[in-house]
Amino acid sequence: MKTFTGIPVSEGIAIGVAFVHAESAPQEIPRYSISAEEAPAEWERLRKAIAKAAEEIQALHERASRQVGRAQADIFQAHLFMLEDEEFIAEIGEKLKKSLRNIEWVVHDMSRELRKKLSQMPDPAFRERASDVADVSRRVIGCLLGAHGAPSSLAALAEDAIVVARDLMPSDTLLIDKSKVKGILLEEGGKTSHTAILARAFGIPAVLGLSGISRGLRGGETIVVNGNSGLVIVNPDIETLERQEGELEAESGRIARFAALRDLPAQTTDGHRVALLANIGLPEEADVLPRYGAEGVGLFRSEFLYLTPGRSAGEEAQYEAYSRVLKAMGKMPVTIRTMDIGGDKAVPELHDLGEKNPMLGWRAIRISLSSPALFKTQLRALLRASVHGNLKIMFPMICCLEELEQALGMLDEARGECRKKGQPFAEKIKIGVTVEVPSAAISADILAEKSDFFSLGTNDLIQYTMAADRVNEKVHYLSDAHHPAVLRLIKRTIDVAHKKGIKAAVCGELAGDPEAAAILVGLGLDEFSMNAPSIPRIKEVVRGASLESCRELAAAALRGRTAAEVRAAVAAWAAKNDGA
Repeated sequence: MKTFTGIPVSEGIAIGVAFVHAESAPQEIPRYSISAEEAPAEWERLRKAIAKAAEEIQALHERASRQVGRAQADIFQAHLFMLEDEEFIAEIGEKLKKSLRNIEWVVHDMSRELRKKLSQMPDPAFRERASDVADVSRRVIGCLLGAHGAPSSLAALAEDAIVVARDLMPSDTLLIDKSKVKGILLEEGGKTSHTAILARAFGIPAVLGLSGISRGLRGGETIVVNGNSGLVIVNPDIETLERQEGELEAESGRIARFAALRDLPAQTTDGHRVALLANIGLPEEADVLPRYGAEGVGLFRSEFLYLTPGRSAGEEAQYEAYSRVLKAMGKMPVTIRTMDIGGDKAVPELHDLGEKNPMLGWRAIRISLSSPALFKTQLRALLRASVHGNLKIMFPMICCLEELEQALGMLDEARGECRKKGQPFAEKIKIGVTVEVPSAAISADILAEKSDFFSLGTNDLIQYTMAADRVNEKVHYLSDAHHPAVLRLIKRTIDVAHKKGIKAAVCGELAGDPEAAAILVGLGLDEFSMNAPSIPRIKEVVRGASLESCRELAAAALRGRTAAEVRAAVAAWAAKNDGA
């Protein structure tokens, strides 16, 4: 028996037999010199290959639309954007002229350079876009060489297969026979990779980031995949297998129980309502939110528009992305955060990677305010999209009134530019700030004068309050949302919001933590926004408690002197509440 632990990206538990994907051997790319006179002919070959590749991708887009819906199909729309990116194609032309190599090699070399650049980015969302580049370049080169499509073995699987591979291209994943695949295990990729998105859309448990697993397994071995924890067990002994089968049965029971909660309100036993919304990072994620009973989108991270190769962050591309989510959510609220790049999400084209302390440097709203053309492009796209739904706009990392006033001033300028062009937009859009630095929480009464809502970004609030880098393992023990200092800042922000007549939400990971749910209800939080799969668990906690008991717990937590004392109070409350 062997065990592996990876990144859980699609929930569920599955037991099946390994299908180790014998990926086609790396393409043999011919490499030879050409004369300057031959370059135009090579360029024409590229144009024909791009046209052919576009036809194939369009067919995949249509197939995906039928199988998983339009939103997931837009993965392939992004691939088409790459083929239509004139700037990228022009760069290939320049490289062709300078290198005087055959066009297959030029495309391969360009792809390799771009993938290397993406793989070195600190943000995983950047790194995961490398698979899109690989998929598109593979297809174009295949068209140049007369070989098309993806390996056919994935379309002819045995029953109860657990697909194991180094990586899967989006086109590979689409061709899998979903009725036979019980789970997916990959060495590469993360939660925002397109394979992860498609796995969630298909409801297939998946674990990624399993280094070396495709080389350490043989076809036919029994595998247990836990898409909730990231645990993978190979050839479990009888006792382990029976235990995992029991957990699978229990998981099925939890799914049925959560499904029964989907359309019920998040309401305490004594009638107090809170709202449970979802965090998303890509437009296509909006389609799965009804499955979990989300009451809207509490945080739509717009950074993906600056991370996708071949997809411009221009106004039209942004307008289409925002409109897609607003239309999908109908009358439900959709809070879109303006670009939060910099820090651990540095974009080389926009950001100086040489900063000594990027988390305390030029990031988030600071980049937006110092890049008016870039910021107003986003604001115009947001305004134009607002006619398609219930839009709320949120500015990240506001630390003082001056920043908020400057951002609001640019929003007014964007409104004027839209009016001048005759572009309609909703006149009444709620504007809020992400409270994620201590100065914002301390001066919340001042910021509330010009805000329609607050949303506490607890991930950064903890980091800045405790002066502890959240990705530094040496100080990880300080990154505790249950610390009294953090809870007191949250309490102050909520109290100020209510005094000023506005709502307060939490959009950080704390919102999806069942241990914190009752405390947050007791502190007076109005809205929780979390990863969609966490919504049923939080709803279960809320519906199983009274507001009075939650307030008692919150008071006990605020009296705590340490995070350990707060957690002890939570444990005592849970024991008492379970016995009630």
